[in-house]
Amino acid sequence: MKVIVTGGCGFIGSNLVDRLVKEGHGVNVIDNESSDAHDQFFYNDVARYHKVDISDYDSIKHIFQNAHCVFHLAAESRIMNTIENPTLAVQTNVLGTANVLQAAKESNVKRVVYSSTSAAYGLKNDIPNKETMPTDCLNPYSVSKCAGEDLCSLYTEMYDLETVTFRYCNVYGNRQPSKGPYAPVMGIFKRQFDSGQDITIVGDGMQKRDYVNVDDVVDANIKAAFSTDSRVVNQIFNIGSEKNYSVLDLADMITQGENEYKHLPARPGEARETLADCTKAKELLGWSAKVNLKEWLETNR
Repeated sequence: MKVIVTGGCGFIGSNLVDRLVKEGHGVNVIDNESSDAHDQFFYNDVARYHKVDISDYDSIKHIFQNAHCVFHLAAESRIMNTIENPTLAVQTNVLGTANVLQAAKESNVKRVVYSSTSAAYGLKNDIPNKETMPTDCLNPYSVSKCAGEDLCSLYTEMYDLETVTFRYCNVYGNRQPSKGPYAPVMGIFKRQFDSGQDITIVGDGMQKRDYVNVDDVVDANIKAAFSTDSRVVNQIFNIGSEKNYSVLDLADMITQGENEYKHLPARPGEARETLADCTKAKELLGWSAKVNLKEWLETNR
């Protein structure tokens, strides 16, 4: 069946595209390829690509015709960039998401799976984070992603467009960026380790993160898109490993003491700790993380 993946040339999106193609779906990718790290774009020979921007409704609406479901991953996810220029977050993450939902509604798409963030929980909520907790947005990025969550809920309740929302923890794995503004901490550490550079630790390094492998994230998307259980509709699900490690722990696992550490000033707008409670995903989606971080790092040193 025809499916759409927005942001399908990037890290998570391209892994999802490959899986969908392998399972026999007709995959259409929407991606404006705007990242500064052009070597981080990935393509599948079978998928069909549309180099357009989701903030331009007229350029995307025709792509949704006859689509069964949409995986919406395209986003402005560079936190510091959104702090410096909040309109970037609004244009892509709010207006762009509204355009995706509207195009899906107008084309009678059955379901939209929306990728959001565990940054929604901020600083005030207890650990582990549960979906029932109030949002505590610390930066324009998380504000804009939570606005996207609200739009998804609205389109389900008002227009009967089925939506499912995921709050990802820190995603790592195959094709993770190692440089540029989208690079996660694990990609940066591995690049620095491989090149013999000092490992740059932001702040004191004691901030903890829940790391989830991209293969597990792809599994969650597939389960949500094709689930026949009506209880998954209009729900938010945490997607994490239910284990967290400090940034220093992660650096130690990657370097095994072979590199020097260099501390940089702490960044504003970031949570001190993330840890997902994934009970809801287990019960309604039958999903749980399978990939072990330490084992993956040992295999991919």
